[in-house]
Amino acid sequence: MSTIPWQDRPENSKDVMWRYSENPIIDRYSIPSSNSIFNSAVVPFGDGYAGVFRCDNKAVQMNIFAGFSKDGINWDINHEPIEMKSGNTEMIESAYKYDPRVVWIEDRYWITWCNGYNGPTIGIGYTFDFKEFFQCENAFLPFNRNGVLFPQKINGKYAMLSRPSDNGHTPFGDIWISYSPDMKYWGEHRLVMKPSPFEQSAWQCTKVGAGPIPILTDEGWLMIYHGVINTCNGFRYAMGSALLDVDSPDQVKYRTQPYLLGPAETYEMVGDVPNVVFPCAALHNIEEDKLAVYYGAADTHVAIAFGKLSEVIQFTKENSL
Repeated sequence: MSTIPWQDRPENSKDVMWRYSENPIIDRYSIPSSNSIFNSAVVPFGDGYAGVFRCDNKAVQMNIFAGFSKDGINWDINHEPIEMKSGNTEMIESAYKYDPRVVWIEDRYWITWCNGYNGPTIGIGYTFDFKEFFQCENAFLPFNRNGVLFPQKINGKYAMLSRPSDNGHTPFGDIWISYSPDMKYWGEHRLVMKPSPFEQSAWQCTKVGAGPIPILTDEGWLMIYHGVINTCNGFRYAMGSALLDVDSPDQVKYRTQPYLLGPAETYEMVGDVPNVVFPCAALHNIEEDKLAVYYGAADTHVAIAFGKLSEVIQFTKENSL
C-alpha cells in the first residue's frame, strides 16, 4: 500500500518502536453501548481502512463490530455488532466473540476471533465488503485463543497460529501452528514457541501468543507476539517479535529477548486490566520501511505504535534468545 498511518520517531527516543503522541486513538466510550474498545484488527480497504473491533458493552458482553477509517487513526465504528450468516456450516452458535484478527487471502477478508462455544475456541468467518459476514466452522476444540492466519498458503495449505489454553485466565500458553486444505478441517499441529525460562527473559516466561498477521520479509515471517509474566500484581503483557522460517514456520530463527514495547504510559497501566500491551494488527509498507502496530491498552483502549520495519528485523536478530 502507498501509505500507512505514521509519525516520525521523537527526537529524544532511541527505542526500536515508539508510541503515537495522540494515543489512545480509540476511547473506551467511542460508541454508545461500550464499556471498552480494545484488541482490534485493521486492514487496508478501498481508499482507506476497515476494521473489526472488540467492543465490550456495559454489561461486559463481548462482541465484535465493524468500523471504517480514511486515515487509520480516526475511526467510525458501527453501533451494532456484526451479525453472522452461515458460511461453510449451519452451526454458528456463539456465546461471545473477542480479540479479532483480519487478513486478506486470495479473494476475501478472513476474520478469526476467540469464539464462545462451550468455552473459548477459534472462530472463523469471512467478508467481501465488511457489511455482510459469514461464519464458518470453529477451527479447534475448546480451549484455544489467539487464532492468527498467515496471509497466504504455505505449501498449498492455509496456516494458522493459535494458543491452546484452558477455560479461565490461562496461567500458561505456547504458540502452535495448524494447517487446513479448505478453512474447515484443521490438522498437522506443530509447536512453534514456548514461554522463555524466567532467568533468560522474564517478561515472556508465563505465556506467549501470536498478535498481528505475520509479515513476509526477506528474513522470514515477522511475527509480532505478546508475552506475559505473572507478577505479584497479576499478569503483565508486553510486545515482542520473532522471525519464522518461510517454508516451515514452526521453526523459529530469531526471537527477541527484550520486549519491543511494554506497558509504561498511564493508558497502558491503568484500565479494566492494568499493565497490558496486546498487539492485534499491523500495517506495513516495505518500500517506505514503515510498520504501524495496533494494540489494546489495559483492556480498555486502542493505541498505535510505529517502527522502521528494517530496524525491528535487525533488533530481533541482534537481541535473540
